[in-house]
Amino acid sequence: MTLVSVQAPSAVLLIRPHFFTPNPETAHDNTFQSRDAGHDAALIAEAAFAEVTVVAETLEAHGVAVHLFDDDGPGRPDSVFPNNWISTHAGGHVALYPMHAPSRRTERRGDIVEMLKQRYRVQDVVDYSGLEPDDVFLEGTGAMVLDHAARIAYVSRSRRADPIALERFCTNFGYEPIAFDASDENGTPIYHTNVMMCIATDFALVGLDLIESPARRSHVVERLAAQDRHVLALDRNQIRNYAGNAIELHGRNGRMLALSRRALASLSAEQRRVIERSCMILPLDVPTIELAGGSVRCMLAGIHLDRRGARAADVGADVGTGARAADVGADAAVLAEELDRRLPKSA
Repeated sequence: MTLVSVQAPSAVLLIRPHFFTPNPETAHDNTFQSRDAGHDAALIAEAAFAEVTVVAETLEAHGVAVHLFDDDGPGRPDSVFPNNWISTHAGGHVALYPMHAPSRRTERRGDIVEMLKQRYRVQDVVDYSGLEPDDVFLEGTGAMVLDHAARIAYVSRSRRADPIALERFCTNFGYEPIAFDASDENGTPIYHTNVMMCIATDFALVGLDLIESPARRSHVVERLAAQDRHVLALDRNQIRNYAGNAIELHGRNGRMLALSRRALASLSAEQRRVIERSCMILPLDVPTIELAGGSVRCMLAGIHLDRRGARAADVGADVGTGARAADVGADAAVLAEELDRRLPKSA
């Protein structure tokens, strides 16, 4: 039996968008984002809806509690990535974050915060969104990759991870910041740390070559390994294929690593063997979502809070708006296959 880990939540928040599209407002610094303007907007939105539905069903089938909320309003093309505006922490703490792109600031939802208060033991909500008028941003667990066991916040410096906001978060929540400069093959800063780093209980996936300072690179490895983790170095191609954008979860049969099928295909046989020593690998099909420059980790906001009660009705998915995932899952799976054939592939 796999022990429960502070690093691997057993519940997640998932947003199912009705108007998903790659966001032109974020394309200037998100080099993972598709720049192909030839995609049909309605088709993309339909495909994204289907992919999120199947993700919710798959996670539920493996014993992860899914709080599924629909976003049926236009103007929030990136709402499928809630981990950028909210995070939850052991002891009953919730953080709300300042977002760089104006179109993303309306993603913060009071109904989701209220759901957390009703179903989990929430002691306080720390809202950093008031920093936005001062152009100070910290985009949640996209900008930060948190080692909950060692209380370390790893951060790749970017306009979405302001040092002032980082210092405030670390002071309030009791984390040590470890910041570094990381860039892609063209020298562009990595926009979110979670596209190049995933910290699980017994291993970490890290794009070490992207960290510019050799000394800082060695320090990151040293700190990760200090928790008896196997540090798996990802190359630039694997990072481009979202192998770093994964999250460890705890399901019915123990821990599992959720990542996209594209990401899994990029891993070597030896990397897979190391991962499977401590958890199951759970691939998810999200090619449409990945057009927006994020993958599975970006889609899932882990819930690290204690439940208020263990009622049977609370075990499955909660749906904020719209039908349960199970009600539309069969149709969604068929739709996803059809859209996969029809959608143009991203570069």
